Amino acid sequence: MTDTFLSMIELPASPEAFRDTTWDDVVPYYDALAAAPLEASSASVEPWLATWSRLDTLIGEAGTLAMIAYTANTADETHEQAYLRFSMDIFPKLEEQQVRLARRLLELGWTRDDLETTLRRFRTDIEIFREANVERFSRIEELSAGYQKLVGGLSVDWDGEAKTIPQLQPYLKAADREVRERAFRLGAEAYLDKRDELAECFDRMYALRVAVAKEAGFDDYQQYCFAAKHRFDYTPHDTARFHDAVRQTVTPAVAKLMEHRRASLGLSELRPWDVSVDLDTKEPLKPFATVDVFVNQARKVFSRVDAELGQQFALMASEKLLDLESRPGKAPGGYCTDLSFRGRPFIFMNAVGVPDDVNTLVHEAGHCFHDFATHTLPFTWMRKTGHEAAELASMSMELLAMPYLVQPDGYYTQDEARVAWLEHLEDVLGALVHIASVDAFQAWIYTDPAGADRDARDAKWLQLRGDFEQGVNWTGLERERVSRWYRQLHIFELPFYYIEYGIAQLGALQVFRNAVNDAGNAVAMYKQFLSLGGTRTLPELYAAAGARLVFDASTMKELVDFTMERIEALRAGADAPFVGVVPR
Repeated sequence: MTDTFLSMIELPASPEAFRDTTWDDVVPYYDALAAAPLEASSASVEPWLATWSRLDTLIGEAGTLAMIAYTANTADETHEQAYLRFSMDIFPKLEEQQVRLARRLLELGWTRDDLETTLRRFRTDIEIFREANVERFSRIEELSAGYQKLVGGLSVDWDGEAKTIPQLQPYLKAADREVRERAFRLGAEAYLDKRDELAECFDRMYALRVAVAKEAGFDDYQQYCFAAKHRFDYTPHDTARFHDAVRQTVTPAVAKLMEHRRASLGLSELRPWDVSVDLDTKEPLKPFATVDVFVNQARKVFSRVDAELGQQFALMASEKLLDLESRPGKAPGGYCTDLSFRGRPFIFMNAVGVPDDVNTLVHEAGHCFHDFATHTLPFTWMRKTGHEAAELASMSMELLAMPYLVQPDGYYTQDEARVAWLEHLEDVLGALVHIASVDAFQAWIYTDPAGADRDARDAKWLQLRGDFEQGVNWTGLERERVSRWYRQLHIFELPFYYIEYGIAQLGALQVFRNAVNDAGNAVAMYKQFLSLGGTRTLPELYAAAGARLVFDASTMKELVDFTMERIEALRAGADAPFVGVVPR
């Protein structure tokens, strides 16, 4: 009976049918699913789930395509309106329909083993959903679009030529210290000039988020976010332990790296414009000159890691699923998103020809390989993981690909590769310091009433950065230091999405350590982890990759020491980051 009813729900053949859709066009499909006869049996439930899943992927991909078009050109009003229609009208209301259908499913009492984690997420979504919050989420999305438009339009004058903020990166690596300082100050000033507008945007976001948490019955927005992000396997107390462990183990290690940098540069003190310049080359590394070279070498690198992964990346290139170069009007940052109906990922970034671009592409490709591996799972919810697992996929790929960055397949000569490897491993430790400070900052904002005050936020950021970030002299640069949090889009658009990077980075270091011992087995375990999607708990997913969750200082110190040992080996002239893996 259910099969017959569902066959009458004629879904469109492609997301194109939903390109110009309105909510009134969408809701009848969900009404039909809500009215379909349903019994507590696999024969009844699974066709119903398959129809619901297909509908979600059709609408999801239509909205994703609108988002891609907007972030590619934030100045295009047509693209902006299409993006806002999905983000402000359709997707917030869609959440209500998801809860409606999930409630119906759970009331049946039906289950199957590989859907247990999905059903647990559904239960939480039902518990925290409040109809009154739908409009609030819509307004937050409008503010997020405004943030993207504002920062996407930032540019500076460089010798008479307009440069985007990402396009300043090569100058931060210049051998000429005056050039580096100029680029640093210009980039910071661009955000400081918009400080009041950005602060006003955040004030409004903050008020809405606090209201969301209160409406849902939570004491604060941090508690709400832990539930909404399905953080079943760790708590705010664990993240506070993480912050303390970083202060104890990573901050001193980074300070040691900064002292080595200061001495190598022959400076009396290290300033923030000195932290990116390469120490072992006279000229900054230039891994590629054109996007075509960038993409072609990446394909070779991934093929060296694993033939199947190389084929997947080549498919993305051939299907034009890469938007990599920086240009005016393009939203900042980088992301991988999922075209969920066709089962293809898409990479967006702002490449300018620096080593960090290589790291970013490899990182986002890790997300892509995750998407490819999970698309064969039968229902869309099974393919979704929390950010902790998603970032494990991307950060592990950064480290697994390291040995293969050497020419002819990679981007660097042997000597250049050693410089790039050193930079990357040093950045891993530096990133942990940044991640911990960002998460601690957000925890303070949403649990302390002073978080509502824009001046108090700036002061707290300075205090936290002083606690976490040692070895660089910021005297007289307090305003510039404050500007850093205004350019962290996660704080504006994706609150509390940041500790996941730290958790995943520590997991990735464990994968890296496994690869040093047996690269082939480490890659095989990595691919097995990818294939599980969201069908297992977070600890089980990490275990499949050969890792575990780390919040304590003791285990964190082991991983920091391991990373410092690899750095010392490379400084001493080691020709590969892995033992037993010698790049061609």
